[in-house]
Amino acid sequence: MAVTTTKKASELSQFKSFDPYVEKEGEEYMNPAQLEHFKQILLAWKRQLMEEVDRTVGHMKDDATNFPDPNDRATQEEEFSLELRTRDRERKLIKKIDEGLKAIEEDDYGYCESCGIEIGIRRLEARPTATMCIDCKTLEEIRERQTV
Repeated sequence: MAVTTTKKASELSQFKSFDPYVEKEGEEYMNPAQLEHFKQILLAWKRQLMEEVDRTVGHMKDDATNFPDPNDRATQEEEFSLELRTRDRERKLIKKIDEGLKAIEEDDYGYCESCGIEIGIRRLEARPTATMCIDCKTLEEIRERQTV
Protein backbone atom coordinates (compact mmCIF):
# COMPACT_ATOMS: atom_id res chain seq x y z
CA MET A 1 0.00 0.00 0.00
CA ALA A 2 2.87 2.41 0.78
CA VAL A 3 4.29 1.86 -2.70
CA THR A 4 0.93 2.78 -4.27
CA THR A 5 0.62 5.93 -2.15
CA THR A 6 4.15 7.04 -3.01
CA LYS A 7 3.57 6.31 -6.69
CA LYS A 8 0.33 8.32 -6.72
CA ALA A 9 1.95 11.25 -4.91
CA SER A 10 4.74 11.39 -7.47
CA GLU A 11 2.26 11.10 -10.37
CA LEU A 12 0.14 13.94 -9.05
CA SER A 13 3.17 16.12 -8.49
CA GLN A 14 4.14 15.71 -12.15
CA PHE A 15 1.47 18.20 -13.15
CA LYS A 16 3.58 20.80 -11.35
CA SER A 17 6.52 20.10 -13.66
CA PHE A 18 5.95 23.15 -15.84
CA ASP A 19 8.13 26.16 -16.39
CA PRO A 20 6.96 29.07 -14.23
CA TYR A 21 5.63 31.98 -16.22
CA VAL A 22 8.22 34.73 -16.62
CA GLU A 23 6.50 38.08 -16.54
CA LYS A 24 7.80 40.84 -18.76
CA GLU A 25 8.06 44.37 -17.45
CA GLY A 26 4.86 46.33 -18.03
CA GLU A 27 2.99 43.23 -19.14
CA GLU A 28 -0.78 43.29 -18.74
CA TYR A 29 -2.23 40.83 -16.21
CA MET A 30 -3.94 37.81 -17.79
CA ASN A 31 -2.86 38.63 -21.31
CA PRO A 32 -3.20 35.93 -24.00
CA ALA A 33 0.23 34.43 -23.21
CA GLN A 34 -0.62 34.07 -19.51
CA LEU A 35 -4.05 32.64 -20.27
CA GLU A 36 -2.46 30.09 -22.61
CA HIS A 37 0.09 29.19 -19.90
CA PHE A 38 -2.67 28.41 -17.41
CA LYS A 39 -4.82 26.67 -20.00
CA GLN A 40 -1.95 24.27 -20.71
CA ILE A 41 -1.41 23.65 -16.99
CA LEU A 42 -5.11 22.91 -16.45
CA LEU A 43 -5.36 20.67 -19.53
CA ALA A 44 -2.29 18.67 -18.51
CA TRP A 45 -3.63 18.24 -14.99
CA LYS A 46 -7.03 17.13 -16.27
CA ARG A 47 -5.44 14.68 -18.72
CA GLN A 48 -3.39 13.19 -15.89
CA LEU A 49 -6.44 12.79 -13.66
CA MET A 50 -8.41 11.15 -16.47
CA GLU A 51 -5.57 8.67 -17.06
CA GLU A 52 -5.68 7.82 -13.36
CA VAL A 53 -9.42 7.12 -13.63
CA ASP A 54 -8.76 4.74 -16.51
CA ARG A 55 -6.04 2.97 -14.52
CA THR A 56 -8.39 2.59 -11.56
CA VAL A 57 -11.12 1.02 -13.67
CA GLY A 58 -8.62 -1.41 -15.17
CA HIS A 59 -7.13 -2.20 -11.78
CA MET A 60 -10.51 -2.89 -10.21
CA LYS A 61 -11.55 -5.15 -13.09
CA ASP A 62 -8.27 -7.08 -13.09
CA ASP A 63 -7.91 -7.40 -9.32
CA ALA A 64 -11.52 -8.17 -8.42
CA THR A 65 -11.15 -11.61 -6.86
CA ASN A 66 -13.50 -13.49 -4.60
CA PHE A 67 -11.05 -14.47 -1.88
CA PRO A 68 -12.14 -17.40 0.31
CA ASP A 69 -10.54 -15.79 3.37
CA PRO A 70 -12.79 -13.08 4.88
CA ASN A 71 -9.74 -11.01 5.92
CA ASP A 72 -8.43 -10.96 2.35
CA ARG A 73 -11.87 -9.94 1.04
CA ALA A 74 -12.13 -7.19 3.65
CA THR A 75 -8.67 -5.89 2.73
CA GLN A 76 -9.55 -5.83 -0.97
CA GLU A 77 -12.86 -4.09 -0.31
CA GLU A 78 -11.13 -1.48 1.84
CA GLU A 79 -8.53 -0.85 -0.89
CA PHE A 80 -11.28 -0.46 -3.50
CA SER A 81 -13.24 1.83 -1.19
CA LEU A 82 -10.21 4.04 -0.59
CA GLU A 83 -9.47 4.16 -4.31
CA LEU A 84 -13.08 5.11 -5.11
CA ARG A 85 -13.04 7.90 -2.51
CA THR A 86 -9.85 9.22 -4.07
CA ARG A 87 -11.43 9.13 -7.54
CA ASP A 88 -14.49 10.96 -6.20
CA ARG A 89 -12.26 13.77 -4.90
CA GLU A 90 -10.50 13.84 -8.25
CA ARG A 91 -13.87 13.98 -10.03
CA LYS A 92 -14.66 17.13 -8.05
CA LEU A 93 -11.22 18.50 -8.92
CA ILE A 94 -11.86 17.81 -12.62
CA LYS A 95 -15.05 19.84 -12.30
CA LYS A 96 -13.03 22.75 -10.84
CA ILE A 97 -10.50 22.40 -13.64
CA ASP A 98 -13.32 22.58 -16.19
CA GLU A 99 -14.62 25.71 -14.46
CA GLY A 100 -11.14 27.22 -14.69
CA LEU A 101 -10.95 26.39 -18.41
CA LYS A 102 -14.36 27.98 -18.92
CA ALA A 103 -13.21 31.10 -17.04
CA ILE A 104 -10.20 31.30 -19.36
CA GLU A 105 -12.50 31.17 -22.40
CA GLU A 106 -14.66 33.92 -20.89
CA ASP A 107 -11.65 36.07 -19.86
CA ASP A 108 -12.62 35.82 -16.18
CA TYR A 109 -9.69 33.65 -15.10
CA GLY A 110 -7.26 35.03 -12.56
CA TYR A 111 -9.59 37.45 -10.78
CA CYS A 112 -11.06 36.98 -7.31
CA GLU A 113 -14.72 35.98 -7.47
CA SER A 114 -15.30 37.79 -4.19
CA CYS A 115 -13.61 41.18 -4.58
CA GLY A 116 -12.53 41.21 -8.23
CA ILE A 117 -8.83 41.92 -7.75
CA GLU A 118 -6.01 39.95 -9.37
CA ILE A 119 -5.35 36.58 -7.73
CA GLY A 120 -1.73 36.62 -8.86
CA ILE A 121 0.42 34.53 -11.17
CA ARG A 122 2.34 32.68 -8.45
CA ARG A 123 -0.80 31.79 -6.48
CA LEU A 124 -2.43 30.47 -9.63
CA GLU A 125 0.64 28.42 -10.46
CA ALA A 126 0.54 26.94 -6.97
CA ARG A 127 -3.23 26.35 -7.19
CA PRO A 128 -4.52 26.72 -10.76
CA THR A 129 -8.13 26.24 -9.62
CA ALA A 130 -8.02 29.14 -7.15
CA THR A 131 -11.00 31.47 -7.48
CA MET A 132 -10.20 33.84 -4.62
CA CYS A 133 -7.29 36.10 -3.76
CA ILE A 134 -5.34 35.14 -0.68
CA ASP A 135 -7.00 37.82 1.48
CA CYS A 136 -10.58 36.78 0.65
CA LYS A 137 -9.72 33.09 1.04
CA THR A 138 -8.16 33.76 4.45
CA LEU A 139 -11.28 35.66 5.58
CA GLU A 140 -13.50 32.83 4.33
CA GLU A 141 -11.49 30.26 6.29
CA ILE A 142 -11.64 32.39 9.45
CA ARG A 143 -15.45 32.66 9.09
CA GLU A 144 -15.69 28.88 8.56
CA ARG A 145 -13.72 28.22 11.75
CA GLN A 146 -15.95 30.58 13.72
CA THR A 147 -19.16 28.87 12.62
CA VAL A 148 -17.97 25.35 13.47
